[in-house]
Amino acid sequence: MITTNFVPGSPCWIDLGAPDVDAATAFYGAVFDWQAAPYSEDPGGYTLFRLDGKVVGAVGPLNKEGARSAWTIYFNTPDADATVKSVEQAGGTVRTQPAEVGDTEGRFAQLTDPQGAEFAVWQPGRYPGLELTDAPGSLGWIELYTTDSPAAQAFYGSIFGWTTQDMDLPGGGGTYTLIAPEGSGEERMHGGIMGVPADLLKDGGRPYWHPVFGSADCDATVSLITRHGGSVSMGPETAEGVGRLAVCNDPAGAEFVVLTPQPAAA
Repeated sequence: MITTNFVPGSPCWIDLGAPDVDAATAFYGAVFDWQAAPYSEDPGGYTLFRLDGKVVGAVGPLNKEGARSAWTIYFNTPDADATVKSVEQAGGTVRTQPAEVGDTEGRFAQLTDPQGAEFAVWQPGRYPGLELTDAPGSLGWIELYTTDSPAAQAFYGSIFGWTTQDMDLPGGGGTYTLIAPEGSGEERMHGGIMGVPADLLKDGGRPYWHPVFGSADCDATVSLITRHGGSVSMGPETAEGVGRLAVCNDPAGAEFVVLTPQPAAA
């Protein structure tokens, strides 16, 4: 599970790069009841999403020509500069060098792993990160679809020290690798890594991360998604031991998953 008790290597922030910020805020507001609040006075600029008054993510305009709309996962780090050096040494690349946000909010850097999946890191200052997680309408899990799962595990392990645990998918569907912050137990597992052939990946076969948002009723949420211009790539379907889920896309093509977790055994 993802908590707001952030530790090094745990997911702590998400934001969406969108071609039309106003359209994105309207869509996610209709689907998850998120309220949008501009971070600055810039029209169409970086905008926070809140649910019941708590920040659950953000959206900003795409600032690179040819960039596709996508969610970016940020991982907690005590030292953004040191993490950037580790990424370069491990074969990754730096898209945005460490930079300050505000006066004392924190520092971030945007990075790409050796297989091509984009991610980011956040070194908290005054602002630690997400204020609500693991609840309907908020981030509850993250997933990496990659062309080389062992290489991805080695890379992120060298950067964040994640612990991993393999599980076989039913029906011979391959191996799913659970990930958790270094030194934590199973209760802090925050995501998974899945090996996927390049021809089954979006965007020309480039690996990518996507967020998993909780829902009290997956099917009802999917209905809202399609009603407001989004689409469904898979599901809704019930995954044994996991819950009811669907892989979805917003109207601009950014992928995310909706999950109603299976109730815990009594």
